[in-house]
Amino acid sequence: MSSVNREPIPAARPVIGEEEIDAVVRVLRSGRVVQGPEVAAFEEGFSELVAGRHCVAVNSGTSALHLLLLALGIGPGDEVIVPSFSFAASANAVRLTGADVVFADIEADSFCLDPAAVEAAITPRTAAIMPVHLYGHPAAMDRLMPIAEQHGLAVVEDACQAHTAALHGTPVGAFGSGGTFSFYPTKNMHALEGGMVTTADAEIARTLRLLRNQGMEQRYANEIVGANMRMTDVSAAVGRVQLGKVLDWTEQRRVNAAYFDQHITASNVTGPPVAAGARHAYHQYTVRIEGDRDAAMRQLAEAGIGNAVYYPTPIHRLKPYWEPDQKAGRHWELPETERAAAEVVSLPVHPSLTAEDLERIVVAVNELGEKQ
Repeated sequence: MSSVNREPIPAARPVIGEEEIDAVVRVLRSGRVVQGPEVAAFEEGFSELVAGRHCVAVNSGTSALHLLLLALGIGPGDEVIVPSFSFAASANAVRLTGADVVFADIEADSFCLDPAAVEAAITPRTAAIMPVHLYGHPAAMDRLMPIAEQHGLAVVEDACQAHTAALHGTPVGAFGSGGTFSFYPTKNMHALEGGMVTTADAEIARTLRLLRNQGMEQRYANEIVGANMRMTDVSAAVGRVQLGKVLDWTEQRRVNAAYFDQHITASNVTGPPVAAGARHAYHQYTVRIEGDRDAAMRQLAEAGIGNAVYYPTPIHRLKPYWEPDQKAGRHWELPETERAAAEVVSLPVHPSLTAEDLERIVVAVNELGEKQ
């Protein structure tokens, strides 16, 4: 059958099944819909994925990053080292605190922060490093943590794409001063929308709970200036259901990725390497394509294969960062970031793929090599 007549394979497919629907209905009928028992239970359950750390649920992954930075005392006059090859939220969260973003380059294989570039970017104003576990591959925490310790820096893990990823047996979100996760519908697990902050420090966890709830622990007894960044019990109920499935889903992503590793042979397509000791969560299966990437993406789309570029424009070239940096005379030299932005394409790897889907994806990708 021609691929034209087949159902297209989406790049991502959020899972909302009967269990998720039943959980939502149960919460709605309970009348407890915001920051109630479901949120507390979700926090407790998620803690098992991050080596027992304190978990604080919020309304988005961006809020998680923003509040963690605030809880660590980061603000005007500070610098935070961030990869430019990431979603804009990584840098936006820093800017929202009033701190300055310093961009560092990535390693070619992992697409994550290059420890050598991080070390070169440290100044007397540096307060924190923000490794992003991009596409589900853990950043080089075994090399970044000693740098942070040597210079007395906080480490804010952006693990929004990396639920269940690990390095040398330690889960992401359990390395630094704190970690953050997103539960947006396209992530490896979701809660319709939401985020989670993880930390080993009980005082930071308490500060986070104050910050997400107008600065209050007890109603009308405001202790600090906070905001409304609470998670609803509806979202938490969905998250609790998905929490029971995410390990199996991740394993299926890994099986799908292994199939691609074995069967994609196109000479102009390079698959994603995995570092020694790394457990890749495969939020995305991201390849590099030599030559005309746009033509390759069109060819995949015509074959019914969903695909996307994450991220075509590095953050340092986005208007809110590029224009102020140009005015201030700052010029970032990020060759691996620029190369990745020009070459990457993400293919479907989600756990809903069938054996036929996997074969169709491989055939379509391998045909890219035949039409160079």
